[in-house]
Amino acid sequence: MYGCELRGNQSKGGFMRFGYDGRTFITFDKKTLTWVAPDSQAQITQRKWDADSGFNQGTKAYLEEECIEWLKRYLSFRKETLLRTEAPVVTVSSKTEADDGMETHVCRVDGFYPKEIDAAWRRDGEVWRQDTFRGFVAPNADGTYHYWLSIRIDPQERDRYRCHVEHDSLWKPVDKALKESNLGLIIGCVVAVVAVVLVIVGIVGILVFLKKHQEGYKAALTSDKKSHSSGPGSNEAI
Repeated sequence: MYGCELRGNQSKGGFMRFGYDGRTFITFDKKTLTWVAPDSQAQITQRKWDADSGFNQGTKAYLEEECIEWLKRYLSFRKETLLRTEAPVVTVSSKTEADDGMETHVCRVDGFYPKEIDAAWRRDGEVWRQDTFRGFVAPNADGTYHYWLSIRIDPQERDRYRCHVEHDSLWKPVDKALKESNLGLIIGCVVAVVAVVLVIVGIVGILVFLKKHQEGYKAALTSDKKSHSSGPGSNEAI
């Protein structure tokens, strides 16, 4: 195994080691330009390689120069993918358990990249693991990922909980509040419908009353005219 590293301060790291039968056989020490043999059977190889100073200098040069150049080249090839970030879309859904009145809330985190993400339910700002269930981070067809976690709570404590999500693509964490339960939504809709029906019934009742009042007024007016036309001053023949 061998590898190299270019750190943020431009210092370089690297290692090279050989194994045999599942164990480390011999390892290169880049600082001292020598080989370390933890196994006594590797000491023959150690003495042979340490005797060749040019070989050890070449090993160091490879780790600090050629390997670093290849590393930079690979990074340039994969820059678009390695630096890609997609912010997660966080949604919360809920349902009420009819048996005991408890609520189950599901927090879905969709469309994020890279894969590493920190998501948890929080109660009063603290991570809450009780009655919390988690799915697995799974891939989407477009290369992003999705994840879910649920929690079961007393609806009277709903305001104390938040779905907290942290990800490299977010400039600040997301705290998603819980939604009202479906039962509350249904009751609200029913109340609204009843209110609308009552308003309509009231309007119809007023219209019917006005129409009857107008018809009664017309009937009284017609009767009054007839009584005047049949009186003593009438020109109608008898």
